[in-house]
Amino acid sequence: MPTARSTLICALAALLLVVLSAAAPAAKDPRLKKAYRFGRGGWTYVHLEGAPRTLGFQHGYLLAPEIEDAFKSVQLTETRGTQRPWSFFRDTAQHMLWPNVEKEYREEMEGIAEGLKARGSALDLWDVVALNGMEETADYYVPWLNAQQKSSAMPSPRAPGNCSAFIATGSYTKDGKIIIAHSLWTSYLHGERWVVMFDVKPQHGHRMLYDGFPGVITSDSDFGINSAGIMIAETTITQFRGYDPKGIPEFVRSRKALQYASSIDDYVRIMKKGNNGGYANDWLIGDRKTNEIAYLELGLKHTPLWRKKDGYFVSANFAQDPQVIKDETDFDPNDLSTSPNARRVRWEELMKENKGRIDAVMAERFMGEHYDAYEKKEVADERSLCGHAEVSDRGLKVWDWGPWYPGGAVQAKVTDSEMAERMSLLARAGHPCGEDFHAAEFLAKHPEYDWQAPLLHDMIAGPWTEFRAGERAAPAEAK
Repeated sequence: MPTARSTLICALAALLLVVLSAAAPAAKDPRLKKAYRFGRGGWTYVHLEGAPRTLGFQHGYLLAPEIEDAFKSVQLTETRGTQRPWSFFRDTAQHMLWPNVEKEYREEMEGIAEGLKARGSALDLWDVVALNGMEETADYYVPWLNAQQKSSAMPSPRAPGNCSAFIATGSYTKDGKIIIAHSLWTSYLHGERWVVMFDVKPQHGHRMLYDGFPGVITSDSDFGINSAGIMIAETTITQFRGYDPKGIPEFVRSRKALQYASSIDDYVRIMKKGNNGGYANDWLIGDRKTNEIAYLELGLKHTPLWRKKDGYFVSANFAQDPQVIKDETDFDPNDLSTSPNARRVRWEELMKENKGRIDAVMAERFMGEHYDAYEKKEVADERSLCGHAEVSDRGLKVWDWGPWYPGGAVQAKVTDSEMAERMSLLARAGHPCGEDFHAAEFLAKHPEYDWQAPLLHDMIAGPWTEFRAGERAAPAEAK
């Protein structure tokens, strides 16, 4: 007579066989032949190659556990921040975003949904499209919609400010060529999940190497290089107002620009065509072939562009064009106590103090710096280039971050012209300074953020790590 223990073992074995048999056909799917993943330095490196639907299938299949997990964090923050159910975001994805997505990227997202399904996920196409719209639906479309519907009782999120960055060339860099660096600022809830390094070799267009969020077809942070010599980064324009629901989603335009641009002009043209105002950013663009750099302030009404072959641009979530500031934001450029302006001041100081000496090693140091330019002292807080809002009782009002908000700089990347020519970059997961964030310790001190508790994890900093397009894992890295 079978014992309870043997019965349980048999049941578990049967369940395992079901799981394995369900996964086996997909694992042998020819679409996966050229795709692979491995872990390094706190990042998950993913190589995708092929036609759009194939790229998507590889993405969805290889990153299914990460996508499921990342989806939960986005679903939590977007429904809570807007007081709208997830069904609203699915409907928006289907009826507002999808009609403005071109065929190539429709097929890629369909492929992601197919790859997820092959791994047993319940997420479908509209969940995938809504996930791709994570940076524009809640913070740009919803405020616009509330204004149209005169929904004063509904929360109206403010356009956030994400990231710090600089780009320099000519007499400002050690070798006279381009240096570009970027740190992603966001909640730790999302940030500890924003550690995928995508190496994408599409059927058409240029090869791309960029950091990204699981399930999203563009970087979204945004930092990347392509095989045509284009190097890009951006930071979000704080307190931006404006949205055009008939325009092309930002996640489509930014992906297309990195994939197809061979020049600064190409990049600017693609980003401006069909601009919907979603996820309005200041774009830093470099072309290693010409040694030229550019700064595109991509508002909805105004889109000024600056270009240089000798000099620098810095960016830290502040608009700089007077018309953009006046007509499209609620931002006060004269309030030097707020994070965007304090970081702007510090970036300007660093560029001028280090003229002619800036290289990748120095850029790494900049990204991890703890200096409050407003208080003029060494301290890690919401004003330092390596942001730590969780230690500040001031909060960050321009982004609706309350006191002690668990957010700040969550990862960083650096590359220069020589690395970009080899299709390589340096990246650090976690705080660029190397400090760790411990979720349980934080929540014990700040129970007001318990609503994140089920999903808020430790954010452990990795080392600065080099990644190259096309590289394979060392035996210890394969997973």
